[in-house]
Amino acid sequence: MRWNEPVTVSAFLLAIVLGQAYPSARQDQLVYRKKYAMGTVFEVAAYGPSPARTSRAIEQAFREVLRLDRVMSDYIPESDLSRINRTAHYRAEQVPADLYRVIQQSLIYSRLSSGEFDITVGPLARIWKAEIRDGTVPSKEQEEKVRRCVGWQKVSLLPPDRVEFRSPCLAIDLGAIGKGYAVDQAVAVLRSFGIERALISAGGSTIYAMGSPPGRPAWVVRLRDPSGKLNPEVSLNGNSVSTSEQTRDPEHRSTPYGHIIDPAKGVPLKTPYSVSVVVGSATASDALSTTLLLMGPERGKSLVKKLPKVAAIWISGKGKFELCSSGPQISINSSSGPKC
Repeated sequence: MRWNEPVTVSAFLLAIVLGQAYPSARQDQLVYRKKYAMGTVFEVAAYGPSPARTSRAIEQAFREVLRLDRVMSDYIPESDLSRINRTAHYRAEQVPADLYRVIQQSLIYSRLSSGEFDITVGPLARIWKAEIRDGTVPSKEQEEKVRRCVGWQKVSLLPPDRVEFRSPCLAIDLGAIGKGYAVDQAVAVLRSFGIERALISAGGSTIYAMGSPPGRPAWVVRLRDPSGKLNPEVSLNGNSVSTSEQTRDPEHRSTPYGHIIDPAKGVPLKTPYSVSVVVGSATASDALSTTLLLMGPERGKSLVKKLPKVAAIWISGKGKFELCSSGPQISINSSSGPKC
């Protein structure tokens, strides 16, 4: 889960789009819409020859996001994810294709990262969310008990559509991949309407670029820079960027604990970095940004080198940065950064 500030996010995407507007021989017109979903603001800016048809495409994309929220949310008691979190312990439960697919892809990132990425941190996330609400810290005994519930290897997929938990207390949290998956499905909806040029954002933390703005080769996106010194940018065209950092709930700023849980230690992650990842899909960028934040730059760069067409940058509040790429270029202060 990531907490966002909707007003800032909306201004962010609109600034990207309007800053890159350019006359088009096709006279495509820009349509911008936003929708609150999955605990954040989803935004779409799309070009098309018919504003009415483009608007219908965007509204259908938002309906798809809302549908997926009812499948993947662990906040909605009636969601399919909430259902299996209650009933799939030592019992195979049938799930919708989308939920099966997201869990399947999540386990791939768990294997790639040797368990750093782990959607089964749900029980740990719950006890630390309780700390955020009332200011208490889980006891060592409570933490150890809950940690025994966690482990991606305890999730069993039974093709084509059943899931079983080999633990009496395991629970899945898709906050580190669900929004990215929703962005990819929104992109598929826009394509089905013939949209070729669009920028889709989930809370500003995950962005996918379809094509490019008229008259331009790519969408230029400014990346998160907690130092304010580096001006990192990436040009997107048919790919995605996601950013992860350890943040606190804006309603509970006094707590020293953030929302990203280190599954190996069972406590909220402590890191000075923000991480942005560029890759071909929003699902992958969302999952990898959390993975590489947890791994840190030293081990994270080793993983990036093994993956095709991925770039990642770690930036600290003091302006220290580490960059690694197996393809996409991330620029620093208008100059191309090192490959690795």
